[in-house]
Amino acid sequence: MARANILATRTMDFGELLGNGKTYRVPPYQRDYSWAEEQWEDLWIDIQELQPDDSHYMGAMVVEETGDRDFAVIDGQQRAATLSIVALAIIRRLGDLAERGIDAAANAERAQELRRAFIGEKDPASLLESSKLFLNETDDAFYQDYLVQLRTPTNPRRLPKSNKLLWECFQYFSGKIDGLAIRDDGEALARLLNDKISRQLLFIVITVENEINAYTVFETLNARGIELTTTDLLKNYLFSRVKVPADLDALRRRWRTLISTVGAERFPEFLRYHLQTVEPRVRSQRLFKMVRDKTRSAGEVFALVTALEGRAELFSALSDPNHGYWVERPEAKPFIRELVLFRTRQMTPLLFAAFEQLSPQQFPSVLRAVTVLLFRYTVVSDLNTNALEPVFHNAAKAILAGEAPTPAQAAALLRPVYVEDEKFRQDFSLLTIETTGQKKRLVKYILSRLESDASNRAVDFETDPATIEHVLPENPNADWDATFSDDEKDANLYRLGNLTLMEAGPNRAIANKPYADKLPVYQTSTYELTKALPNLAPTEWTPALVAERQRQLASRAARVWRIDY
Repeated sequence: MARANILATRTMDFGELLGNGKTYRVPPYQRDYSWAEEQWEDLWIDIQELQPDDSHYMGAMVVEETGDRDFAVIDGQQRAATLSIVALAIIRRLGDLAERGIDAAANAERAQELRRAFIGEKDPASLLESSKLFLNETDDAFYQDYLVQLRTPTNPRRLPKSNKLLWECFQYFSGKIDGLAIRDDGEALARLLNDKISRQLLFIVITVENEINAYTVFETLNARGIELTTTDLLKNYLFSRVKVPADLDALRRRWRTLISTVGAERFPEFLRYHLQTVEPRVRSQRLFKMVRDKTRSAGEVFALVTALEGRAELFSALSDPNHGYWVERPEAKPFIRELVLFRTRQMTPLLFAAFEQLSPQQFPSVLRAVTVLLFRYTVVSDLNTNALEPVFHNAAKAILAGEAPTPAQAAALLRPVYVEDEKFRQDFSLLTIETTGQKKRLVKYILSRLESDASNRAVDFETDPATIEHVLPENPNADWDATFSDDEKDANLYRLGNLTLMEAGPNRAIANKPYADKLPVYQTSTYELTKALPNLAPTEWTPALVAERQRQLASRAARVWRIDY
């Protein structure tokens, strides 16, 4: 019996993907657009770094053929949508140049031709775009009616989250295009899209014959993940460099141990941070190329494996406060818990270097500086984490070179990304964190640290029995309508100024009661920040008092999370 041909795989550049009248539709039930600045910046850097003879692999795109030149996008819609928005940003710039009289006729024609190639052709009757790409039911109307037509939404802040991200994506790339040296050169802008982006960005397009096969392929790719695929690719290349059978056996044994320590799915991340101790920028998408260029002989393979073995256990331990690594280093454990809670990894190269070069007594001091910096930078100020990588690289390189032999000198290298007190207090004063899932642990951590400072006693967020009390309750009854409108309830419920630690029993007892009924219970609490509530608000709880309490907490936080430079 002949084997069914369930899929076809081809490598296509972005221009070919959209060429020959092909149309792509994201099924209505697929997830909404979710890329944000971190992904946009990665893509922009990749585009900027492309040399004339380079190609950049954008990953696999799984599509189901639904008709003659019509395809349903099963996987790859985030990339397709983002690249279409990049094209629209360039087309918008060309249109602006034409309107300003800069090579007007040529730039208007360039904009029109690029629209036809990458966005769609206009209907001669309605003069509306016949799009090459259709998004899901949440995003398509906004994409077609605003982005494709280059219209500005009336009130972007009121848009649904995914529509807002699409609009912010367009603004991000428009800003990048407007900042280019070639921004007023229509021919160069057209070449950026028609040559570099169109021809040098490559996709592996997997075309399947029906929906069942499409999702079989999609689930297989998802189960394995891009990291696992990269791990296999790296392994195959490294093993291909070793020819002697005895050496191959040794490499196999050491590779198994290495992968069992860090995990196959996390190995590319581990390798990237290892390389980042000496290389300023290591992009995930170019990891294989970098290893290939640096590791060509069997000796270089074993040198790389030996270096990785020296850091593998630490890499694993940095994600696990209960790892055996910390049994003999208990002073480090609280900071590892915080790093895990913050879910940030850009500091890994620095910690590799500090662990190797500084003493066991000094290492916890570096950890403390890193956690303070990350709390300010990522948790409170929510700044772009891509900017952390060059700073941590520079610090790691200096420590390994012996240029920063003390924790204070190591911390000083992080000054460029340290959020200063004024901004930190301002951002903390506006901080809102929902008390659900992982974020609930983060809220308790913050309140516990503040309570420790207020009461001069240790309050551990994982072991202390306190619960989180919402002064304005999560389900307020009509008694709260006099002091909070519906919009004010939504805006203030999860502000830190509205949250406090409290004993479990009393917390349950007062639940959704009016503020007047809560006051006597607050006065008897053993938690100082809770006990202080009646002094701040002796009769009622209002949005203004939530803001005032949060400003007070912000001033305290600036003392608690601090590096004294």
